[in-house]
Amino acid sequence: MVEEINETIKDFKESNNKSLSFLDSELHKIRTGKATPDMLDGVLVEYYGSMTNLSKVANIGTLDGRTLTVQPWEKNILGACAKAIINANLGLAPQDNGEMLIINIPMLTEERRKELAKIARAEGEHAKVSIRNNRKDAMDYIKELKNEGLSEDDMKTAESEIQDVTDSFVKKIDSLIDAKEVDIMKI
Repeated sequence: MVEEINETIKDFKESNNKSLSFLDSELHKIRTGKATPDMLDGVLVEYYGSMTNLSKVANIGTLDGRTLTVQPWEKNILGACAKAIINANLGLAPQDNGEMLIINIPMLTEERRKELAKIARAEGEHAKVSIRNNRKDAMDYIKELKNEGLSEDDMKTAESEIQDVTDSFVKKIDSLIDAKEVDIMKI
C-alpha cells in the first residue's frame, strides 16, 4: 500500500509540473512591450502546402528591445511569413525590406497593461484549477485504497502530503503570476 501511495504522490507531482509548464508557456505568449522571439511562437506559415511553425522556416531575432526580425531561410516565403504574422492577430505590422521582416513592437498603454495583467491572472487561475483537479484525483485514489484496507493513519498522512504539495504548487503559480504582472506593468 505504501508503494501505491508514493506512486500516487509522484504522479500527482508530475501532473502539477505539467500544469506549471503549460502556465509558463502561456505567460510567455503575453507580450510585455519588449520584443521577444516568443511572441511569434503560435504563428503558422503555409510552407510547401502544410502549415508550419514560423520558427521552423525562419530565424527570429531581436534588433533591440522594441524590434523583432524574421529572416526566412528561403526568400520566396517572405510574403507568406508576413501574411501569417498579420493573420495571427497579434497586433503587429511586419515591414518587408526584401531580405527580412522588421516588426516594431508598439508601446503598451496603461489600459492595455492592466488588461494583460488580468489575462495573466486568469491563466494563473486556470493553472490552479488544474492543480485542484489533480489533487481531487489523487485524494479519490487514496480513498479507494482505504476501501482496500489502507489504515486511517496512512490515509491521513497521504492526504496531508498531497495537500502540502498542492499548497507548494499554488505558491509557485502565485509567484509566476506576480512576476509576470510586474513585468507587464513596468514601462
